[in-house]
Amino acid sequence: MSQFNSSFTALLNDGKVAQSTQLSVNGGIECPLSGFQILNSPLFNKGTAFTQEEREQFKLDGLLPPQINSLDEQLERTYKQLCFLRTSITKNDFMTNLRVTNKTLYFAIIKKYILELVPIIYTPTEGDAIASYSDRFKKTEGVFLDITEPESVEERLLAFGGSKDIDYIVVSDSEGILGIGDQGVGGVRISISKLALMTICGGIHPGRVLPVCLDVGTNNKKLARDELYLGNRFSRVRGKQYDHFIKNFMDSVKKIYPNAILHFEDFGVANARRILEEYRTEVPCFNDDIQGTGAVVMASLLAALKHTHRSLQECKVLVYGAGSAGLGIADQIVNHMVTHGMTIEEARGQIYLMDIRGLIVESLKETSTEQQHVFAKPDSDWNSINKKSLFEVVSNVKPTCLVGCSTVAGAFNKQVVQEMHKYNKRPIIFPLSNPTRLHEAVPEDLMAWTNNEALVATGSPFPPVNGYRISQNNNCYSFPGIGLGAVLAHASTISDRMISAAVDELAGLSELKEGDSTPGLLPGLEVINNTSARIATAVILQAIEEGVARIEEEEDSEHPGQLVQVPRDFDGCMEWVQKQMWQPVYRPLTKVKFDQSIHTYQL
Repeated sequence: MSQFNSSFTALLNDGKVAQSTQLSVNGGIECPLSGFQILNSPLFNKGTAFTQEEREQFKLDGLLPPQINSLDEQLERTYKQLCFLRTSITKNDFMTNLRVTNKTLYFAIIKKYILELVPIIYTPTEGDAIASYSDRFKKTEGVFLDITEPESVEERLLAFGGSKDIDYIVVSDSEGILGIGDQGVGGVRISISKLALMTICGGIHPGRVLPVCLDVGTNNKKLARDELYLGNRFSRVRGKQYDHFIKNFMDSVKKIYPNAILHFEDFGVANARRILEEYRTEVPCFNDDIQGTGAVVMASLLAALKHTHRSLQECKVLVYGAGSAGLGIADQIVNHMVTHGMTIEEARGQIYLMDIRGLIVESLKETSTEQQHVFAKPDSDWNSINKKSLFEVVSNVKPTCLVGCSTVAGAFNKQVVQEMHKYNKRPIIFPLSNPTRLHEAVPEDLMAWTNNEALVATGSPFPPVNGYRISQNNNCYSFPGIGLGAVLAHASTISDRMISAAVDELAGLSELKEGDSTPGLLPGLEVINNTSARIATAVILQAIEEGVARIEEEEDSEHPGQLVQVPRDFDGCMEWVQKQMWQPVYRPLTKVKFDQSIHTYQL
C-alpha cells in the first residue's frame, strides 16, 4: 500500500498526485486487491461505503448490497448494534471482530465514542479478554515468536512485513499482564490493545504497526491445563536460553526495522528493567510499565503540587507496590527531581517503597533487586516501627503523595487515608492497580474520608464524585505522545530528558484553576489527540536539542532534493506533527498491480 511509503506517489482518480508522508496521505490510496480479497482486508475494506466507481473497479458488483453508505451512516448502524450488547466482554468481542474486518470504521467509532469505548477495548475489559484469549480466539493478529525455535525469529517477523512497513512495535512476554499476571500467549492482545491506543490517541497509522508475543511458556497452571490453550504449555523459560531468545529478537528488529520504535509491555519484574537498560542505547526503545506509567504519574503529581502551591523538592512520595510499575514511577520522580536541580541522593531520599515485605530498608538487600535497594532506608530510623503496617509507615513518613501499584484491593483504607490527611491538608492519592477490582481504594471513599480535599487520579476510569472529575492516570496519556514523537523524529534513542519533556508538557495541560479542584488533574480523554500531539512536539524538540533526531538527515518527499526541516518553534512543530497523524476516514482507492518494492505485505 503505497500510502505507507514516503518515497512513492500515486495518481488520484482526478489525475492529481497524492501527497505522501510517513504516516498518512491527503488523497488517494493504491490497492492491488479486488473482489473478496479487498472485502477481507481490514486495512482496505470499506464495506457498504465503497463508491459505485470503486465497486466496478475492484469487481465488487454483486458482492455488496446496492445501497452506498457514508462513514457516518455506518457509524450509526455499528453503534446501534453495539448498544444491543449488555456486557462489557461481549462488547469487547464485537469491537475485536470490527477491528479485523474494517480498521477505519473501528477507529472511527472509538474516536466518536471515546469515553465509552476505551474502557471496552482497553483496561478494564481487555484484561478479561486476555485471560480468555484461547477460548474466544477467532482470527489471528500479530506475530508469535516461539522460544523453542529461536533461529526462526527473523523469518517470522519478515512474514509480517519489512522495513518499509513498520513504524512502531509493541512486544510482550506476557508475564505481568494488567495486574492479572502471567497470561501466556494471550498476551498478544495487550500488544494489540496498546497499538490500538497508539492509533486512537497518537495518530500512528494502523497499517504500520506490529504486535509481537514472545511465547516463552507459562507458569499459569490453569492455562497450561486448558485443552484449548493455544501457547506452549511448559513452564516459563528463564536464564541463558531466555536471554538468547531476547537477543535474537532484538538483533532481528535492528536488522529488519532500523527506524522503528520498540515498545516493551508487561514483562515481569525480573526482566523488564534489565532488558530496557541493556538495549536502550542499541535500539530506540521504551518500557511503558516503567517509563510510561512513571511519566503520567509524574505529570499528575506536578499538576497537583502546582495547584496547591507546593514544590517538588519538598514532596515525599510513598509507593505501595515495588514492582516494575512502582519502580518506574519512583525512577521517573527521581529523574524529574534531578532534572530540576536536586542531587540523585536527595531525590531518592524523598521516595519510600513498600512491597510484600514492608518498607524497603537496608537490611533487606539480599532479597531486594538492585533497583529497589537504591531507595532503601536506614534500619536505625525504623527500629521501633512496624514496617509492614501501611498505617504506621504513613504515620511516620507523612507523605505528600501516596501511590498504589500493589494490586491489594482496599489497601488504602479509611484509617490509612485519614492518618495521611491529618498531616497533609491536600493529600495526593493515586490508586493505580488494574483491573478496577484490584484498586487500593475507590475515589468515592477517598473524597468522603478527606472532605473532598484529596487530589485523586486512578488507574481505571471512574465517574465524577460530588462534582470532582476523577482523572485517570492511564498510560494512554503518555506513551502515544512519546511514541509518536520518537517515530516522527526518527529518534536513535529515547532519553530520560525526552521523557521529562513529555512530563512537563502533560502537566502543563492540567485544567485545574486557582481555588477550583473540580476539573481533575489531567485533561480529558476527549481531547487526547491534541494532548498527544503536544507531547510529541515536546519530545521531538528535545530529541533535536540532544542530537538524537535523525529525521533531518532524510530527504523531504514533498520537496525532492531537499532534506526535511522540522520547525523549531513549538506551534510550528506541532502543526508539522498534526499533519502526519492518521485519521479514520475513507480515502478514494485506485486499482494497481502488486509491486513488492512498493506495497506492504499487510493486505
